[in-house]
Amino acid sequence: MGALDGKVVLVTGGGNGIGRDCALIAAQEGAKVVVNDLGGGLKGEDEGSATAAETVCQEIRAAGGEAVSNSDSVTNLDAVYGMVELAKKTFGGLHAVINPAGILRDVMFHKMTEADWDAVIAVHMRGSFNVARATIELFREQNDGAYMFFTSTSGLFGNIGQANYGAAKMGIAGLSRIIAMEGARNNVRANCVAPVAWTRMTQSVPIKDEAAAARRKIMAEKVRADQPARFSVAMVSPGAASVSGQIFGASGENIILYSQPRPIETCSKPEGEGWTVDSIIKEAIPKMAPKFFDLNRAPMAGSQQPAKAPA
Repeated sequence: MGALDGKVVLVTGGGNGIGRDCALIAAQEGAKVVVNDLGGGLKGEDEGSATAAETVCQEIRAAGGEAVSNSDSVTNLDAVYGMVELAKKTFGGLHAVINPAGILRDVMFHKMTEADWDAVIAVHMRGSFNVARATIELFREQNDGAYMFFTSTSGLFGNIGQANYGAAKMGIAGLSRIIAMEGARNNVRANCVAPVAWTRMTQSVPIKDEAAAARRKIMAEKVRADQPARFSVAMVSPGAASVSGQIFGASGENIILYSQPRPIETCSKPEGEGWTVDSIIKEAIPKMAPKFFDLNRAPMAGSQQPAKAPA
């Protein structure tokens, strides 16, 4: 018996990297899988090739599983509705979405073009909206549905050169939380994961010195795509039915639960007195300053990967 026996799962970005391993592992756990991949490059170029998704489907079928491929873009809502219809027509339904589809267009913000911004937001933020919007009514009607969205430490912690990517990934964390809150009464779950894995995304980060090269070698050996993929599959299975609204990390054999923003300090004035610009500067800021976060990137919990490598 597999953890996903009887379930149908849509995996976006399933032709490469973490998405590919998500599709393969979901099939190994008994799911029937819709493998979506645009077939483009890391920056979203060369769109429209069905080869990547179909290659993964062929591997699943060769191992005795069931899979169907799709090469449409998650940036198009109608196309995502088509993926849902494909799942229903081919396998009779849909029960979970794993959504790692993504691209990078890294550049310092003062050099970022509208095209750099729009392309990343379209795939990550708009794509997450699309896969959720195209499936949410079905999941609510059948009282059964699970999402695994993909956030990133580049959003949770920040990462120089990735304002577009980080902004989208923080937005996805908020989207996931609210879908979880709204979906609770209909057994619709949503979680997100910030993965660290040796994929073509992490390979694209420039190597600046020998120390970085050494850390990169450790990543390739210890931090693999199958590790966050296995976690993602587990989280959309019935075995994790009690878990929703959480932000996780997966790095190597480390599974991380992240905190979510909550108040850590409050400065108040007596009723009728109120804050002035001067008192804010002289009183509120000094009181809060010891709890300010610095501009250094937070270290990854229990991880051996370089601190500046994007998830």
